[in-house]
Amino acid sequence: MDNLLAVDLVTADGRQLRASEQENDDLFWAIRGAGGNFGIVTGFEYRLHPVGPEITAGLIVFPIAEAKRMLQQYRDYMDSAPEALNIWVVMRKAPPLPFLPEEVHGKEVAVLAVFYAGATEDAERLIAPLRDFGTAYGEHIGVQPYVEWQQAFDPLLTPGARNYWKSHNFTELKDEALDIMIDFVHRLPGPQCEIFICMVGGAANRVAANAMAYGHRDARFVLNVHARWDEIAQDDTCIAWARKFFKASTPYASAGVYINFMTEEEGERVKAAYGPNYERLVQLKRQYDPENLFHLNQNISP
Repeated sequence: MDNLLAVDLVTADGRQLRASEQENDDLFWAIRGAGGNFGIVTGFEYRLHPVGPEITAGLIVFPIAEAKRMLQQYRDYMDSAPEALNIWVVMRKAPPLPFLPEEVHGKEVAVLAVFYAGATEDAERLIAPLRDFGTAYGEHIGVQPYVEWQQAFDPLLTPGARNYWKSHNFTELKDEALDIMIDFVHRLPGPQCEIFICMVGGAANRVAANAMAYGHRDARFVLNVHARWDEIAQDDTCIAWARKFFKASTPYASAGVYINFMTEEEGERVKAAYGPNYERLVQLKRQYDPENLFHLNQNISP
């Protein structure tokens, strides 16, 4: 949304409008974070940034027994890491990755997913300290096309699986929050379930909180709990695990949530998702969709 320059959309009353900083700027403000409430976008202009074509990326896999130490060092390291380096954390049961010993498959692990978009010759210097975060089971990091890394996790998102996700924003990762994450990894209800820490920030933190509908610009990490399973008989167990983790981690989260990570049942969180920007969104909803035609979403009611 930060790189959106303009959109063409159809509003609830059938008008075809263009929204940008120069035209219908109030509508442009609203759709950057709450677009599904205001119209159907038929085209858009987007600011692009050069990446690659080759980047340095891959995985370092640690035992869950070393997760606390690893996560503390990860947290501290990211405070001074360059913005071209991003590292996410995935905690789950190890899939049968070819670079892992067979006896590790199915064990709980803590994985650093490393991405560096800077000069290849600088990558090793920046990645080398990560290996000292613990005694890794294995790693697979190298230079590869950016488009290949974009698809690296697709095999974990197989069509037909049942999913239940919940999410928090964090401005910091306190030790108590890390303990809760690790505790719930020990209670994973299935091999596809995971706890995911996404490092955000950088340019996103430099946008004013009132610049557009999405305003939680203090968030440095997004925490997702992904419950994923195949059989209907597992519904109650997997959903309950995700909800319990979400509740247990709530005291350490910051305000707000990214709207795309909210489940259908979380309508009561919509106001929190937009924070101080919510009332302005309600006013614009009354202007552009007073009958609430666009309501099959995380709804902003007029």
